[in-house]
Order: sequence, then structure tokens, then C-alpha cells
Amino acid sequence: MRSGLARFAAFAAILCFAAGAADAASPTLAKVKKNGYLRCGVNEGLPGFATPDAKGNWTGLDVDFCRALAAAIFNDPKKVRFTPTSAKVRFTVLQAGEVDVLSRNTTWTMGRDVQIGLEFVGVMYYDGQGFMVPKKLNVTSAKQLSGASVCTNTGTTTELNLADYFRANKMKYKVIAFEKNAEVLAAYDAGRCDAYTTDASGLSAERLKLKNPNDHIILPEIISKEPLGPAVNQGDQQWGDLVRWTMYAMINAEELGVTSKNVDKMLKSPSPEVRRLLGVEGSFGESLGLTKDWVVRIVKTVGNYGEVFDRNVGKGSPLKIPRGMNALWKKGGLQYAPPVR
Repeated sequence: MRSGLARFAAFAAILCFAAGAADAASPTLAKVKKNGYLRCGVNEGLPGFATPDAKGNWTGLDVDFCRALAAAIFNDPKKVRFTPTSAKVRFTVLQAGEVDVLSRNTTWTMGRDVQIGLEFVGVMYYDGQGFMVPKKLNVTSAKQLSGASVCTNTGTTTELNLADYFRANKMKYKVIAFEKNAEVLAAYDAGRCDAYTTDASGLSAERLKLKNPNDHIILPEIISKEPLGPAVNQGDQQWGDLVRWTMYAMINAEELGVTSKNVDKMLKSPSPEVRRLLGVEGSFGESLGLTKDWVVRIVKTVGNYGEVFDRNVGKGSPLKIPRGMNALWKKGGLQYAPPVR
């Protein structure tokens, strides 16, 4: 009998340890909970992705992802403090521990993933680098830009892609680089360069800020792959998993038809996939250091991936960017999330 009781006590201790291990396993999550808010590094101001209004209220695709994380952790999407970062210092800010996650339209590359200690959790937006030029140049193709001066950001993949493209096409160019987006745009708008290059989504956003947007066109060529996504520091596996699966939860919710408007009703769904996603069955939230209803929190307060895309950069936004590669895989796009099971 004593042996049986001893085994039961040991088993109970293991269960108690497992229940509390989630928080203990992630120092970042523990710090976030202690602070009472998430610290999120974002763009200084890029319409559709991260931009503040006159009152300091932030909106955008990357901003909403941070709010989804806050909803998952605190059941309150407002418990986020946003730190605007330039392209040049964004990685330093993350590495120094000044933010908990970097959600700043950042390209996932091998060098960044392997050489500077970052962990990219997934692709929030599939993009590619393009060019914008004034219509008065009468240029219709990037291959007509030989000898052009090109404005861009320093400390980004755009400079390398620019060099590769002009070298491959045996064209000459002059690069004019600035640290801040506002400086690049101001230089281009003032006519200091012939073309502006960055991610195609960024060109669509920055074009809206020009004095006369209709006087400029975005050329058809896409010269690179730019998978944009959030990043965290390496070394905290559970925190990386939590951030990663927040993104996957939003994509899976869209695929399964779970929206901010019907999520309460979907709790009664007979679908095993929906029931696991929403925490009706299984203990997937607890394995991340969260609650069973973590996905319900995300979708109810922030929305699924499609809802977030549409209101920030898609048909419900001034940008009106088509889903394209960012459509779900079932609809011809690349967005695909592993299952919750």
C-alpha cells in the first residue's frame, strides 16, 4: 500500500511540476507577465504595417500581431508598449533586450537567422523588392534604370538586392541611402534620386505619403524574395514557440472559418480541428504557458489572419493590396500553418 501511495505522490508531483513548468520554462514570458505588458519593436511609421496617429495610437499588420500576443497572454490586446525602431538599429534593440519581440516588416534571411542570434517565427507577409519612379521619367521597366540614382534605407536587404540586380543586368547606378524611412521618402519626393526601392508593400504605403501620389508609378519587376516576419532572440524555446503559434493560430482560424464575429458560436462546433484550436479539447494552450482559450482571446479581440490583413493592407484599407501570395494555400497562396493537434 505504501508503495502505491508513494507512486501516486510521485505522479502527482510530476503533474504539479508540469503545470507550473510552462511559466518557469520561459524567462521572457515570466518577465512579460511581471511587467504586465508586452514590449514590441515596430516600424517608425509605415502605413498598413505600423504607424501612429496624432494621439499615439498605433495601427497596422505588425501592430495587430503584437496585440494578438498580448491578447493570448493577458486577454487584453491593449497591454502592449510599442518601440519604434529604424532598420539600422532594430536588431540591436532586440538583442539588447529592450523589446520582447520584433514585429517590423523584417526579411527572414539565413544570415540573420544563423549569424546574429535571431529566431524568425514565421512569415507574416510574403513580399518582394520593387521600384517606384516618377511618371515624368517615362520609364516602364526596371531594366531602363541604368545610370539612375536610387534612394533606399541603409542597414536592409534592399541595398544588397539592388547591387545584385544591377550587376546581373550589367547596369550602373548610384545609391543614396538613409537610416529612416521618412528621410528616404523626403529625398525621393524632392527629386534627389530617380527611383525609390524597397519592398513592394512598402512602396504602396510610402506612395500615399508623397505630395502628388498619382505622379508616381511602381514598376512591374519584383527583384527579390522578402519573407517578412516577427523575430525573437534565440535561447528561449518556449517564448519562440508562443510567438510562432500565435501566428499559426491566426492562420488556422481563417482556414477553419473562425472569425471575431462567430468565435463564441464556433466553441460549439463538432469539428475536431476547431475544438482543438479553440481549446475545447486538448491542453495546447497550457503547453505554451497560456490558458486553454488563448486562441479564443486572439480571434475575439484582434481577429484571424484574413481579418487582420484586410483591414490593414487589404481591401478594407487605403492600400487595397490583393492577397496574392498571402492568400491561404487552399486559395492559391502561400499562407499555410501546421495543425493544432
